[in-house]
Amino acid sequence: MRYFPDRLAATLDASRHPALYAIVGLGAAAAMPVHAAPSATLVSASSQRCLDVSKGSPEPRTPAIIYDCHGGANQQWEFTAAGELRTLGGTRCLDITGGSTRPQAIVQSYTCHGGPNQKWTLRPDNTIVNPNSGLCLTVRGAGTANLTGIDTWPCEGTTHQQWSVGETAPPPADTQAPTPPRNLAISALACRSATLRWTASTDNVGVAYYDIYRDGQALGTVGGSTLTAQLVLVPGASWGVYVNARDAAGNVSQASTSLRVNIPQCQADTQPPSTPTGLRGTVAGTTATLNWTAATDNVAVVAYDIYRDNAPVGTTGTLGYTDAGLAANTTYQYALAARDAQGNVSPRGPALSLTSGSACTDAICSAESMANDTDIPWGLVALPDGTVLYSRRDAQDIIALNPVTGVRESLGVIPNVQGTDGEGGLLGLAIPPGFPDQDPWLYIYHTSPTDNRIVRVRYQDGTLNPASLQVLLKGMGRNKFHNGGRLRFGPDGKLYATTGDAQNGAYAQDIQHLSGKVLRLNPDGTVPADNPFGNHVWSYGHRNPQGLAFDSLGRLWEQEFGDSQDETNLIIKGGNYGWPACEGILSRSGTGCATPGYIAPKYTYRNTDGSCSGIAIVRDSLYIACLAGERLYRSEIRGTGLANVRQFFVGTYGRLRTVEPSIDGNLWMTSSDAAGDKDSIPNNTDTEIFKVMLKP
Repeated sequence: MRYFPDRLAATLDASRHPALYAIVGLGAAAAMPVHAAPSATLVSASSQRCLDVSKGSPEPRTPAIIYDCHGGANQQWEFTAAGELRTLGGTRCLDITGGSTRPQAIVQSYTCHGGPNQKWTLRPDNTIVNPNSGLCLTVRGAGTANLTGIDTWPCEGTTHQQWSVGETAPPPADTQAPTPPRNLAISALACRSATLRWTASTDNVGVAYYDIYRDGQALGTVGGSTLTAQLVLVPGASWGVYVNARDAAGNVSQASTSLRVNIPQCQADTQPPSTPTGLRGTVAGTTATLNWTAATDNVAVVAYDIYRDNAPVGTTGTLGYTDAGLAANTTYQYALAARDAQGNVSPRGPALSLTSGSACTDAICSAESMANDTDIPWGLVALPDGTVLYSRRDAQDIIALNPVTGVRESLGVIPNVQGTDGEGGLLGLAIPPGFPDQDPWLYIYHTSPTDNRIVRVRYQDGTLNPASLQVLLKGMGRNKFHNGGRLRFGPDGKLYATTGDAQNGAYAQDIQHLSGKVLRLNPDGTVPADNPFGNHVWSYGHRNPQGLAFDSLGRLWEQEFGDSQDETNLIIKGGNYGWPACEGILSRSGTGCATPGYIAPKYTYRNTDGSCSGIAIVRDSLYIACLAGERLYRSEIRGTGLANVRQFFVGTYGRLRTVEPSIDGNLWMTSSDAAGDKDSIPNNTDTEIFKVMLKP
């Protein structure tokens, strides 16, 4: 256990604090158990600023600095019986870079290893000395400003080497988030850089950091007194840039309004690529496989557009394409053109004639558009009578689709739904076993004005009864992005849900918080008795999970958006999947993916090839619908892994959001047009719902 006295005096007096001195070897017998260690701020006498781990980062090798005292975890220091100075909840030690014994060696936080460069002695003159080097902990250059670094220097007893012990108990709990930053503006826009500015947020204690994002991907962090950031851009891209404010207690604001940044190219380019050559292909049943020779360009070829019978059918950045789901015994004419980053398109190459076989021989046989919509279809369930229900994220209503006639009917708007000017709104749907005759509840995940929540509403005689709505679970964090939202009933009759971290990575590792998790509920919303932590949490350490599906053995698979790597996970009870220290197989902080207990994904994807949302399992094949990747992945579940991973519909139907099993052993699939995908404006998109036929 840790010992937290009400307060330690600002001066170090061995007679008043024998326990503190016993631990660091300066006093008589300890007045408390030797394993206990007081946690306190260390205040520089010259500036009255606190010894601080820069930006509160848990990343090893983060510099030690002085900063305005706020009492956060990165300013709390514990003198241990081993002579260490531990911080960040005891997970990091104050460390002399490279173990140097020379003056001016940089001081940092690092993984605790017990080496001589991590040993410190607190002396009666208020200096802190490293016994190995005999040098004192010193504010570099006798500085007094925020962010001034710390090094070692011969002990002189001056004020910039003196440290007093401040608050020892954590500050009063701060649960109030800052206000969102405002008035974002871009200046000095060039092809690879720009300056972003904004108006300061306010907070009941103080803003400690600003986190900068583009379309849900992290770009960087600056201190709370900084209102600008230098952006590193990608030429020719179009970004939605926004900022979150964060205080020292870890409370994160709702995001600012997005600022659209259209990034120019670095050079004028009007020259199209050369015409692609060498188009060749083979046919297996109703699937055609194309390959060709690379085109050339004065800058670079970025994509190839594939045409079937003069109509665009797909786009790829590789030298091959698979066109599945063709009609049987039909001759098709294929051609392709090359495209560069500025949209210059080559002439199409010579056409290639291919004739399909008499029957489907591939895993996917066909895809047919069954309905169009002007909003974003998000959650989807197939009812036993063949009707399809789907949610419209921004329009906030439930649609019943008759797949035979194509007739669509709105069953009504769900109350208390609110978008986030990003990816929140009316999200996942699920139906229980026995729906609707024995159990008529439709389960819904949605964003409200204050949080994300799970509700249910009765479905009777083909209609929804809004008056029957029950809130089953609330309190999942919401933000512009990272809201999670998928629901799935398991073979155990329990309801499983994915929740995003609300753009606050600390939530993902807090098993008492419902964000950044896979949750498990009884159908009435109560906690199942066999859940691992006595609450709704089933697994944790997730960033923004959105896909859930069970295989034939009753195992739960999950699909998760990453910052640079997406991942497919096999979920186990009580498992920790590593976010934010580990993403996919990439370490981000601390010991990262090597941390004992972290569970590795079964497969990872680059964001550009993935950004995958929904998953479905049919006959133990896993299907994954991807947004930025504009494709459907199919893989075979073998043992505890995935094999024979393939890609279908690459660029054919644009961004794919949801895939769900149909009642006849095939798939439903929805698109998610980019035009309105990052706002909460209803009916400003062009989307489709497809029936995908699989090989029997």
